[in-house]
Amino acid sequence: MMEMRRIIRSIAPGATETFSYRIPGFRLDGKVFVYYAAFKEHSSLYPMGADIRRAHAAALKSYKMSTGTIQFPLDGRSPSRW
Repeated sequence: MMEMRRIIRSIAPGATETFSYRIPGFRLDGKVFVYYAAFKEHSSLYPMGADIRRAHAAALKSYKMSTGTIQFPLDGRSPSRW
């Protein structure tokens, strides 16, 4: 979780931290930039809009996704073996 936070801060140094929906996140230019959370078996990024999913479809094809999230396994498994 701290690694996600570090990466987000490096990508968007001007973003401000926020907390909503009981998960941490960042706002950029007054708008929601991203939320992130850790769970028992995965970490998630929110929101993952359709434009982002389309632009990175090849890189994300092995990961579990829904309308607003992408999940990353915590146990080191390849995402295609979930």
